Amino acid sequence: MLKIDHLSTSYKTIDGDVHVIKDLDFEIYENEIFGIAGESGCGKTTLLKTLYDIVEFPLVIDQGKVILSGEKNGQPFSFESGQIRKTWWNNISYVPQAAQSVLNPIVRLKKQFLDSIPKSQRKNETPKQTLDRVAKYLEELSLSPDVLEAYPFQLSGGMRQRVIIALATFMSPNVILADEPTTALDVVVQRGILMMLMRLQKQLKNTLVIVSHDMGVHYQITDRMAIMYSGSIVELGKTEDIFNDPVHPYTTMLVGSLPRVGDKSQKVGIPGRPPALTNPPPGCRFAPRCPHATDRCRQEVPQFREVKPGRFAACHLLNEEVQKNG
Repeated sequence: MLKIDHLSTSYKTIDGDVHVIKDLDFEIYENEIFGIAGESGCGKTTLLKTLYDIVEFPLVIDQGKVILSGEKNGQPFSFESGQIRKTWWNNISYVPQAAQSVLNPIVRLKKQFLDSIPKSQRKNETPKQTLDRVAKYLEELSLSPDVLEAYPFQLSGGMRQRVIIALATFMSPNVILADEPTTALDVVVQRGILMMLMRLQKQLKNTLVIVSHDMGVHYQITDRMAIMYSGSIVELGKTEDIFNDPVHPYTTMLVGSLPRVGDKSQKVGIPGRPPALTNPPPGCRFAPRCPHATDRCRQEVPQFREVKPGRFAACHLLNEEVQKNG
């Protein structure tokens, strides 16, 4: 469905290139909820923008590409970086970070829905007929059709977020990219938004890619997930496996720092801080914070490879163990 083929990106600045995404190579499957987690500044949002083909200066693709492929209405399709934007809303849609701010505050929502639906997708309908379809769809999402007459500023943050999700899913896209969809919402509204996303994914049988620094969000709804650190993916696998048996030192420390019900042991944060992307260290970028780092770790970039069935990681110690066990 989504193939990320040796992708590297950077931002062009007056002080030099800032390499944000470094040689990512993995796949996101059809009909799954895939999570991307990591500390702030690790490149999650940049990765999602690149998947959606929002690659505009100063962001550039240094190498590799993204391939979006699949089938819709019995017709196969395939688009690469630079072409993916041609199929926005139809085959792929995007719920951006701080989505509440993307709605035009002085334009009624009914016009914003009409503007988001290409004329080629309106099936020779009049605007009223299209809005009737939108109203019916909103009711399926437990939203009142009356919101179409409202301005965004008249709705609560949770309502605006639901409207954004309705916009992103109305045309039944094959892939939905959601960047921090529950940020700045209270826990009750967060749960409602997550349940809505899960219900839509099962209903549409599409692929949902959700970015969040909140590990609890991933534990609740994702099937597989990737752990990002300083522009690279350090571990990828089934969500349940990553929480129950993390293999990369960063993932182990990250999961170990999470509070658990009934666990009264003292939690210890990960020492140090992520490296600046303007001047990352040589070798493994996690080496300065890793208690198991060796000289090789500080000099050589580890290979991202399968270390267990369905589990991928980038760590010299894990790679040596795999080689030793044949």
